[in-house]
Amino acid sequence: MTRTVCIVGAGAAGVGAAYALGDADVDVTILEKSRGVCGRAATRRRNGCRYDHGANYLKDADERTVELVEDLGGDGLVAFDDPVWTFDADGRVSESDRDPETKYTWEDGVTQLAKRLLARAETEVRRETRVERIQRGSGREHVDEDANGDRWYLVDTDGGSHGPFDAVVLTPPAPQTAGLLAETKWHSEHLPALREAVGAVRYRTIHSVMLHYPFEVDVPYYALVNTDSEHDIGWLSREECKRGHVPDGESLLVVQMAPHWSEQHYDDPLSETADAVAAKVAELMDDDRLTEFDWTDDQGWRYAQPNSGANEEILRRGESDGLFFAGDWVAGEGRVHLALWNGVGVGERIGESL
Repeated sequence: MTRTVCIVGAGAAGVGAAYALGDADVDVTILEKSRGVCGRAATRRRNGCRYDHGANYLKDADERTVELVEDLGGDGLVAFDDPVWTFDADGRVSESDRDPETKYTWEDGVTQLAKRLLARAETEVRRETRVERIQRGSGREHVDEDANGDRWYLVDTDGGSHGPFDAVVLTPPAPQTAGLLAETKWHSEHLPALREAVGAVRYRTIHSVMLHYPFEVDVPYYALVNTDSEHDIGWLSREECKRGHVPDGESLLVVQMAPHWSEQHYDDPLSETADAVAAKVAELMDDDRLTEFDWTDDQGWRYAQPNSGANEEILRRGESDGLFFAGDWVAGEGRVHLALWNGVGVGERIGESL
């Protein structure tokens, strides 16, 4: 009998789990709250530009990551090694002493990672489906009382029911996963410890502001990163360094503001924040022209990067009943490749257990 798996979230971890299950005799369904895939590794299009405004690229962290990226196809693949320099709280920019690392994206954006993996996995993705609660119990739709069965059911915010599933993988950021666990109906001695472990993970908030200019910015680096966490800007990168992202003769800066600034200004309208951010960018890059952008965009990431990981021993206690967790907060660091491989590992364990 074909077994069934539900993955909540089509970010790097969720897609990694689906990819790992691609050759197994398993039907996989992904429930994704947004219209897109790849989570915080996100891409937008505007005015002839493509820009990765969350996670900016996939790094060549290890041999298996490089092999996977290359195996997904060279068409549209963008590999670049422009350096990342550093700056401190006073805005002093320094050339990095590290060897440049290869960075990967695609001409169509970093979301191609998820799209190409999903094409290999042939997984059904139900988009714009936000899960509200989970239950391990009987097959009656919307059942609330009998949680003693051996299969999983999920209910979305529109009241739709999904299931039954033999296993469920929760991949949203830890605070959102903690919210789901608070609404989980499952008679297990492990549930209180799981709720506590997931709820203890804290995230940094980051507000990304994109600034476009109708001229080229001539600097010797791809990006600048703040090393002491005391500047209002945390990260600044140039999308024009990525082939196919920005038309020739133009520049598009992705400015990720530091957590302290992002939290303070998270709900401020872009009409107010863009000028302030541009002024900080112009000062940091020592170029007064950068105060005058011709268009701008932004994205708030309430749960951008985890401060630490959850206790994996506790997280695995639910696996005997088919409840799994994956994500950067399980891996312990907010990196795309870590979330991806964490999801792959979970998918492999599910394949072995079913």
